[in-house]
Amino acid sequence: MVNQHRDLAGAQGEHWQSTYAAHPGMYGDQPSMPAVHAARLFHDAHVSDVLELGSGHGRDTLYFARQGFSVVAADFSSVGLDQLQYAARHQGIAERVTTVVHDVREPLPLPDASVDAAFAHMLLCMALSTSEIHALVGEVRRVLRPGGHFVYTVRHTGDAHYGAGTAHGDDIYEHGGFAVHFFDRALVDSLAEDWRVVGIDAFEEGELPRRLWRVTMRLPV
Repeated sequence: MVNQHRDLAGAQGEHWQSTYAAHPGMYGDQPSMPAVHAARLFHDAHVSDVLELGSGHGRDTLYFARQGFSVVAADFSSVGLDQLQYAARHQGIAERVTTVVHDVREPLPLPDASVDAAFAHMLLCMALSTSEIHALVGEVRRVLRPGGHFVYTVRHTGDAHYGAGTAHGDDIYEHGGFAVHFFDRALVDSLAEDWRVVGIDAFEEGELPRRLWRVTMRLPV
């Protein structure tokens, strides 16, 4: 089963590479609603630097940088990150953006307690096993400074695509070429152990629409 998940995640990486190459800027240039929420929270918390996981071509990374944050954008698609870097140069904010090609199944390439906040829009609900998701949240905890915030969004088991398409086990279903790990509330709660939960908010996005939770957590000071 472990090898199955790693093979699936690897195939998904190749799928995203080809998707970004075929559809540059596929999500547009406007920030997601969760990114706008996170930016307000980060400003209120006097955050200086943000780690974005699964940045893709960077609509949220660029928004954070325009808001004055220094951003480390990590994604396993070099194609998406190339598009992000081009847009950052075009917008005159390249000095506030650092990109890192990274597979989140591996340890984050950052020192302990080195960033103020982290953000991940639908990254945790990619083709990752439950154990890989727990390991990733542990890595986020490691690189955040005391009191640091983590805002993430995930599609949940109330979504219309839950149970549809090809089942890969562990609540992962592949539909239209994209594999999604749908979260139930028990998984959200287990990831929040040793954090202070600031909020768990339901919202919808896209034409389906996709049904998601926005989870905001904070490390103890």
